[in-house]
Order: sequence, then structure tokens, then C-alpha cells
Amino acid sequence: MELRQLEYFVAVTEEAGFTKAATRLHVAQPGVSAQIRQLERELGQPLFDRSGRTVRLTEVGEAVLPYARAALAAVEGARLSVDELTGLLRGHVTIGTIDWIQSLDLPGMLAGFHRDHPNVEITVIQEKADSLTGGLRDGRIDLAFLSMGSEPPEELTTRVVIEQDLYAAVGHGHPLARRSTIPLRALADEDLICLPKGTGLRTVLDGACTDAGLSPRVAFEAGEPPVLAQLAAHGLGVAILPESAARARPDDLHAMPIVRPRLSGRIALAWRTEGPRSPAARALITRARER
Repeated sequence: MELRQLEYFVAVTEEAGFTKAATRLHVAQPGVSAQIRQLERELGQPLFDRSGRTVRLTEVGEAVLPYARAALAAVEGARLSVDELTGLLRGHVTIGTIDWIQSLDLPGMLAGFHRDHPNVEITVIQEKADSLTGGLRDGRIDLAFLSMGSEPPEELTTRVVIEQDLYAAVGHGHPLARRSTIPLRALADEDLICLPKGTGLRTVLDGACTDAGLSPRVAFEAGEPPVLAQLAAHGLGVAILPESAARARPDDLHAMPIVRPRLSGRIALAWRTEGPRSPAARALITRARER
């Protein structure tokens, strides 16, 4: 049994087909099929059901899969351990972020890290907070800057880097523009302009409304606070924004903090508390925490 066969077996499983697996592995499809057949001869049982339109694992294949993944992970771990001991940092890390935290200067941090560790490949992905949280837990993401409510997500270690109050923002012609603050209950009958469900600020807002027995009337959703601000400036409703975004357009928006209760959103650096992390991932986490 060869590691290459196990690698091909895992790839075919994850891609649900030999052709897609071959593309992912950058080898010819017949070569993948030949290695899988050889592995099946070695084990004496078929690993895949090839009778349907998609390739599926047999019962034996299901039993073998976790051992194949563990073997590949052990080999990769051995390589990384040697690299760490010899001072050669390489590999691949994935950092996730929500897409509007320009104040953190993520490109600047990554540029410095790349200069110090040019052999580490870096992938940056932008997703909603709940997707980032899931990616951290399942190991798809090594670390992330995510928005969250008052309680940190389970299984993750977090370090708050930004905390801002939630503000309501309206065009200067809106009836609410005469107020300096606004209670949460006063927003119950307003058309709200919010970030989508799954984002940290939306979770804070929805949780506060539930606690107060309110059902918010969300008229518009958009993925970035500047877009919410533009919609509010055109008189389409009340935008719920972090303070910095609410105050960024004083010429066409009136911003007021939400009170009774005061609501705040936080941006945190997060990583998985338990589970293996490569030397490259640990180095990037250290760099991010220091910065």
C-alpha cells in the first residue's frame, strides 16, 4: 500500500469522481483509476460503487477513509515537524476575514509575513462570520478576523481587536434625524437596512430584539456597511451600522447610538483552541496577535 494510492483514494472520495480527482491531482485520469484498482486488489474489496452517475464509497470504503486521511495527515505532520526543527517555514495557511475591516491593515500584515516567510503560501477568503466560524472548527481556515456578539464561539480562542457601538443612521430628511440617541424599541416600526443573517452585527441586533420581544422589520440587506449607508442616505430606511461606518458620511447621514440597551459589535482574531496547527499557521497567528 502506497501513500500515493491513499492520496488518490481520498481525492476521488472528496471530488465524487475520478475525472475531477485527476484534475485536482494534476495527473491523467487513467492513472488515478489504475492506482485505485491496485489499492482495491491489495485490500481484497471494492472501495467505490461505480454503478451510478457519481462515484460513491462502499461500506468498506467508508471504513478505510478515516485511516487513509490519518495516514496522510501523519506524513504531513512529520514533514512539518522536520521543517520546524530545521527552521525552514513552509506550507500553506488560510486566513479568513469579513470584508470591511480596512482599519486592521490586513494586507500590510500579510506583506510583512510574506517577506519573512516567502515559502509559505497564503490564501485569504472573505465570508460571513458563521461561515468563518465553521471553517475554523473544521480546519479549513487557520485563523480569521470575524465579527461576533458578546459571547465567543465555542471551540475557538478569540482576541478582541475592535469594539464599536451599534448606531442607527438615517438621511437628514428622515423624521428620526432630530434625535441624538434612539432606544431599540423605537426602531420596531421602522424599515431597517441591515447586514445579512450570519454576520456578527446582525446576530447582536436580532438577539437584542428577541430579548426585548421585538420583531424587526428588515427592508433591505447588504453585505457591506458602506452599501447600507448609501441606501439609508437615499431615504430607504434606517441603517444599522458600527459607529465608524455610521459617522463616515456626516454630509448625508445623521448617526445616533442605539440605547436601552446599548449594543456593541466586536471584531476578534480567532483560531481553533484544540487540534493540530502547522508551524506556518502558528507563526501567522503569532504575527497577527503581535500586530
